[in-house]
Amino acid sequence: MLKFIILVLLLGLLASLWSGFYFLVKDQGGPRLRLLNSLGVRVALATALVLTIAYGIYTGELGSNAPWDRTLHPDRVQVEAE
Repeated sequence: MLKFIILVLLLGLLASLWSGFYFLVKDQGGPRLRLLNSLGVRVALATALVLTIAYGIYTGELGSNAPWDRTLHPDRVQVEAE
């Protein structure tokens, strides 16, 4: 469920980024504040995304399987049967 929330937030960020670009090109310095509102939404979504990822790492729902992580956490490495 947490990965789904992260995916939705990421898609929301991309949609906000695209709408900001559209407003930048379309308005061209007009008095409308749509570009500023899009930036505010993007900052809020990015903050929610970072907090969600931090929560997932803190609770253990998200983790790393990177090869360099094995040397930092040798207790997480599975012992291969010889």
